[in-house]
Amino acid sequence: MINSRNLDELLPEVKTKVEDFIKACQHSGIDLLVTSTYRDNESQDALYDQGRTTQGKIVTNAKGGDSFHNYRCAVDVVPLVCGKPDWEGSHPVWQDIGRIGKESGLEWAGEWKTFKELAHFQYTGGLTIAQLKEGTVIV
Repeated sequence: MINSRNLDELLPEVKTKVEDFIKACQHSGIDLLVTSTYRDNESQDALYDQGRTTQGKIVTNAKGGDSFHNYRCAVDVVPLVCGKPDWEGSHPVWQDIGRIGKESGLEWAGEWKTFKELAHFQYTGGLTIAQLKEGTVIV
């Protein structure tokens, strides 16, 4: 089961945008912790099961193969507020993080209409999961 935090696990185009995002946050005084980059299908399925068939709260609607993490296009982060992660999204710094992520060329799941995920950012080059499953590559 793989749930990496390593930016080198991202596609090069995505990695560059994420590095710019993290640097811009640091420049703004925001300390981010990367919690996930690439996930294999087994790890994604385990997250999907959380809150459904295993304990915990639901954290994703994507099964294995249906997450941009599976295609090395996504990153999850959490800000450290007073040295501690703000998992609940209760601190106003999240809006700054979302704005900076978008300015860095990433899509922010904190603005999704359904199932908002404050921690999730992705770059897909306009591709869908179906296209990535078919082997289309981000350019």
